Amino acid sequence: MKKFLLTIGFWLLAVGLYAQEIKCTVTVNSDQIEGSNKSIFETLKASIEEYMNANRWTNMTYAEHEKIECSMLIVVKSMENNLFNCEMTLQSRRPVYGTTYTTPLLNFKDNAFNFSYQEFDRIEWQQNQFTTNLTAMLAYYCYLILGHDQDSFQRMGGTPFFEVCEEIVNTCQSASMDNIEQRGWLAFDSNRNRYALINNLLDEAFKKYRNFYYEYHRLGLDEMAGNVTNGRARIAEGLPVLKEAFRARPATYAINTFLDAKAEELVDIFQKGTDKEKKAVYDLLMDIDPTRQQVYDRINE
Repeated sequence: MKKFLLTIGFWLLAVGLYAQEIKCTVTVNSDQIEGSNKSIFETLKASIEEYMNANRWTNMTYAEHEKIECSMLIVVKSMENNLFNCEMTLQSRRPVYGTTYTTPLLNFKDNAFNFSYQEFDRIEWQQNQFTTNLTAMLAYYCYLILGHDQDSFQRMGGTPFFEVCEEIVNTCQSASMDNIEQRGWLAFDSNRNRYALINNLLDEAFKKYRNFYYEYHRLGLDEMAGNVTNGRARIAEGLPVLKEAFRARPATYAINTFLDAKAEELVDIFQKGTDKEKKAVYDLLMDIDPTRQQVYDRINE
């Protein structure tokens, strides 16, 4: 019996160690807030990290080295009556096969990361049930991270996670909350918000883009350790999909978020490309993303 209990104890410990999928580092910047008592921001940081990292978000098993690394920077712009008005930048990444390099999957800025919070409030998520706007937003971003990670390993592999994001959006649209907290969830609030992004990712019109997202990572980056030329050529071959999606819908947020994450990486990849690749990639990127000309000019250096 003692041996049996010991075995069960080790099994439970293993579940605790390997159940969680996300490894997130949170930073809360409160420089814009006057006052010397900053303990609430430290408590908020610790609570969010625990929520992101201790919850089990899927039924899949992740070893410690397989956890998805991400970072969250929350900039508090104002705080009044426990209502936080913030901006949040989320970045996630995954390793590239056969290398020590990690590629960015998400580099997403939420300008309406607004929520009510009192120090030591419990942050708990219950699927299909609205508790607080903070828990809903964090859960949305956890599933967004998981969806992008799975899309990078398997064609359309992120769909189940993006569908949970959609459920969260639908729940929040009908939830009772302060007007400032509703920002980001509404269909006509902005074409660059949480609703717009998940609406793009689940739109049938963007299947080609999501297939390219898989090919970029598995058939492009992951192949470059063995054959740089072939991997780079595969990425160049698929890039016109971005232009196709952009022309069909110029306000496409999914393409914007891809380039927010990948612009610098694309420069690094194609600086060593052939003259033909450089010209084709540069022209395409300048056509759909001219505001980053200074970045893309480096392809031709």
